[in-house]
Amino acid sequence: MAPSTSSSSLVMMSVVAVLLLLFPVAPALSRSAQAVLAACKTVGRGSTYFDVQFCEEAIGSVAGSGADLDYQVFGGLAVGLLADNATSTKAKIDLLLRGGVKLKAEGDAAVARCLLSCQSLYGGILDGGPACTAAVKARKLGEAIVILEKAAAAAKECEAGFGKNNVASLLSPEDDDAFKLAKLGVALLKN
Repeated sequence: MAPSTSSSSLVMMSVVAVLLLLFPVAPALSRSAQAVLAACKTVGRGSTYFDVQFCEEAIGSVAGSGADLDYQVFGGLAVGLLADNATSTKAKIDLLLRGGVKLKAEGDAAVARCLLSCQSLYGGILDGGPACTAAVKARKLGEAIVILEKAAAAAKECEAGFGKNNVASLLSPEDDDAFKLAKLGVALLKN
């Protein structure tokens, strides 16, 4: 007696299911995604400032599909992301200082002092952005790294100011991202 068509189909589907479990089909990463992942694994593993995931999410969000994706290009992308962060953070600070968000009465003066300090610090990050971009493009990586280290220090100083004044930071996520992006740029440019 010959096997029925339905039992043959059932056996075939079972074989396919077992093969898929044993050998899952993963989507292939694009060339640029592979380059980003490789670079992020190199600079992110062992870093005390950021991890592979932060690097991959940041650089992967802006990396195109250009043929010359290398550490210098990725470092330049980190510089651009830092400039975007500084621009939006400074805008948030401006809004907070104009009274766009209600501050607690007992901490108003201390918070305002911190925000004014941070406004100046982020202004410095923004002022350094064009010079940093130019240094990366001209392959003057040492100059770019100095500017990025100053940006990282500014973000840390902004955040520390809130602690010194015993008030809750209104900029923790922004400061953290700015610091990590600056350190990411340094790590990429050093490779």
